[in-house]
Amino acid sequence: MKFLKKFFLWFAGLLMLLIIFMYIFNVDYLLKAVRTIYFNGHTTAFLEDYKYFDNRKIETGIAQPWATSKQYNSIKPTAELEKMHQEIGTVAFLIIKNDSIWSESYYDGYNKDSKSNSFSMAKSIVSASLGKAILEGKIKSLDQKVSDFFPEFKEEKSATMTVGDLSSMASGLDWDESYYSPFSITTRAYFDDDLNGVILGLRGVDTPGTSYKYLSGNTQLLAMCVEKAVGKSLADYVSEKFWKPMSAENEALWQTDKEDGIVKAYCCIASNARDFARFGKLYKQNGKWNGVQILDSTFIATSTRPRFADSPEYGYGWWLSDYKNKDIYYMRGHLGQYVIVIPEDDLIIVRLGHQNAKSTNGTVHSDDFYVFLEETYKMLGQKL
Repeated sequence: MKFLKKFFLWFAGLLMLLIIFMYIFNVDYLLKAVRTIYFNGHTTAFLEDYKYFDNRKIETGIAQPWATSKQYNSIKPTAELEKMHQEIGTVAFLIIKNDSIWSESYYDGYNKDSKSNSFSMAKSIVSASLGKAILEGKIKSLDQKVSDFFPEFKEEKSATMTVGDLSSMASGLDWDESYYSPFSITTRAYFDDDLNGVILGLRGVDTPGTSYKYLSGNTQLLAMCVEKAVGKSLADYVSEKFWKPMSAENEALWQTDKEDGIVKAYCCIASNARDFARFGKLYKQNGKWNGVQILDSTFIATSTRPRFADSPEYGYGWWLSDYKNKDIYYMRGHLGQYVIVIPEDDLIIVRLGHQNAKSTNGTVHSDDFYVFLEETYKMLGQKL
């Protein structure tokens, strides 16, 4: 008994010392990481982690459900598609053809109203918010300098950095896009309770506007610029300008760095497949919804084309592909969250899930992305 008492006292002292050192070396955000991620049996952020963070609501208005096709769920998913769903833990898979839900499947206890983490699909929504702020004249253009909003970036290489550079991943900022290292700035941004301070501490290391490099910090800083320009939380702005006008069926939640803090804009909108798909439809319709021009069509055209010839995979907040000579743009998030848009075929594919299949095909597009495309077209080929 005395031995156990001494052991627990020793262990408690060691634990206390470790916590003190975390604060001394400014890595105390790791305490939240351990509590929210590792204590829940995960090694990285996960679909339902929004339950363990503070959130802002993205309010909805009058809901307008998606139309369903006359052939709704009449064609079963292919064996290859079901195999992929099982292997990587898909929770939702939708095929929307001609603006009607043609096929819809849910797994692992999820349903059409279940919330899950968007991860970086949120970047496309932040970019849409930039387009809306430009349309409203609250931001001058893609070429407006970031230093107009945050003078912290008016010196040295960042002096020429624009909001368009942030949206197109060409900021030149110092950022380590590592999701699994506990000491990367990406991990700090996910768990730190002063995200504003983390972002304003960034400095330019490369010339802005010259090349593509995917950095989550770009989108966070872009969101902070939009918030300054429109004078409200981005969650409220997205609700007012998109969620309500597009008649989303459910309110969404956007993780914040602390209670009443700023949204983690580069990630972390908790919503469902049907409501995420609305952004695919909005862009497919060149910015119109129910006949109302919500976003400028020119902005959408610019967003869904490569900015840099040597980086054809990315535009402004959207990923790009050309499957079978069809132009494709899509929202993409950690662990394989997708809203895929193929305008030529009036087609939207949504996949949400626990994992993705890594790329073995020599491109930036992961293997599951191609499986979802190929098997969807096989299913559509059976419809007649």
